[in-house]
Amino acid sequence: MIKKLTTSAILALALTTGGALASGDGGAIHDEAFSFEGPFGTYDQNQLQRGLKIYTEICSSCHGLKYVPLRTLSDDGGPNFSADQVRAYAAENFEVFDAELDDYRPSTPVDHFPVSNDPNAPDLSLMAKARAGFHGPAGTGINQLVRGIGGAEYIAAFLTGFTGEEKEVAGSVLYENTAFAGGWTAMPPQLWGEDVEFDDGHANDIHHEAVDMAAFLMWAAEPKMMERQHAGFVAVLLLTLLTALLYLTNKKLWAPHKGKKTDL
Repeated sequence: MIKKLTTSAILALALTTGGALASGDGGAIHDEAFSFEGPFGTYDQNQLQRGLKIYTEICSSCHGLKYVPLRTLSDDGGPNFSADQVRAYAAENFEVFDAELDDYRPSTPVDHFPVSNDPNAPDLSLMAKARAGFHGPAGTGINQLVRGIGGAEYIAAFLTGFTGEEKEVAGSVLYENTAFAGGWTAMPPQLWGEDVEFDDGHANDIHHEAVDMAAFLMWAAEPKMMERQHAGFVAVLLLTLLTALLYLTNKKLWAPHKGKKTDL
């Protein structure tokens, strides 16, 4: 019995170590080496700025980020813009309706990113948490223990997963995508490579653009991830120290009484 359980565990672990992994819904998701992964990971400031530029120039025409305040672009651990840069970015790229003015005005850092312009385009604020790249094997979730939930990997795979094949269903054009559930999506390809010129001169082929966009959406969904992981690490250390002190205290208190016979 123990031998069978051990063999099953080894087989399950082996299935989690492949480069291309099934997403659980038919899509092929490839693991990416994101800087924020692991207990000591951190967001790459330059990567977040590149992802923000891709979102602004390509994705924001349809998709919103309604749960993300513009002011967070200056937070530590994020894109880390200066206050002046945030004000300039907000005013140059977005407008909000002001009920007091009964008109639109340029956005300010106190505003949020706009909502989606297209009712069929989902908001991207929490997309990296709403999607999971790794499920298996057989839906057990073991891959998630090894590689994490994989939301960012799913986004990168989706953006690069278009095959170029199209078909028409009930008057709507669908596009084949190897990462999407069912294999066909109503959203056409958005990234082609060299879509955006990055200020830091970073590579802008389709794979790098997709990875940068995925990292930015991960930050949008989890802006305090680094702080939470740091707090968790400190808590584990304190609990370990407390456990050791309690053990030693218990040993010292009961040492004089152990081994003594008592008369009943």
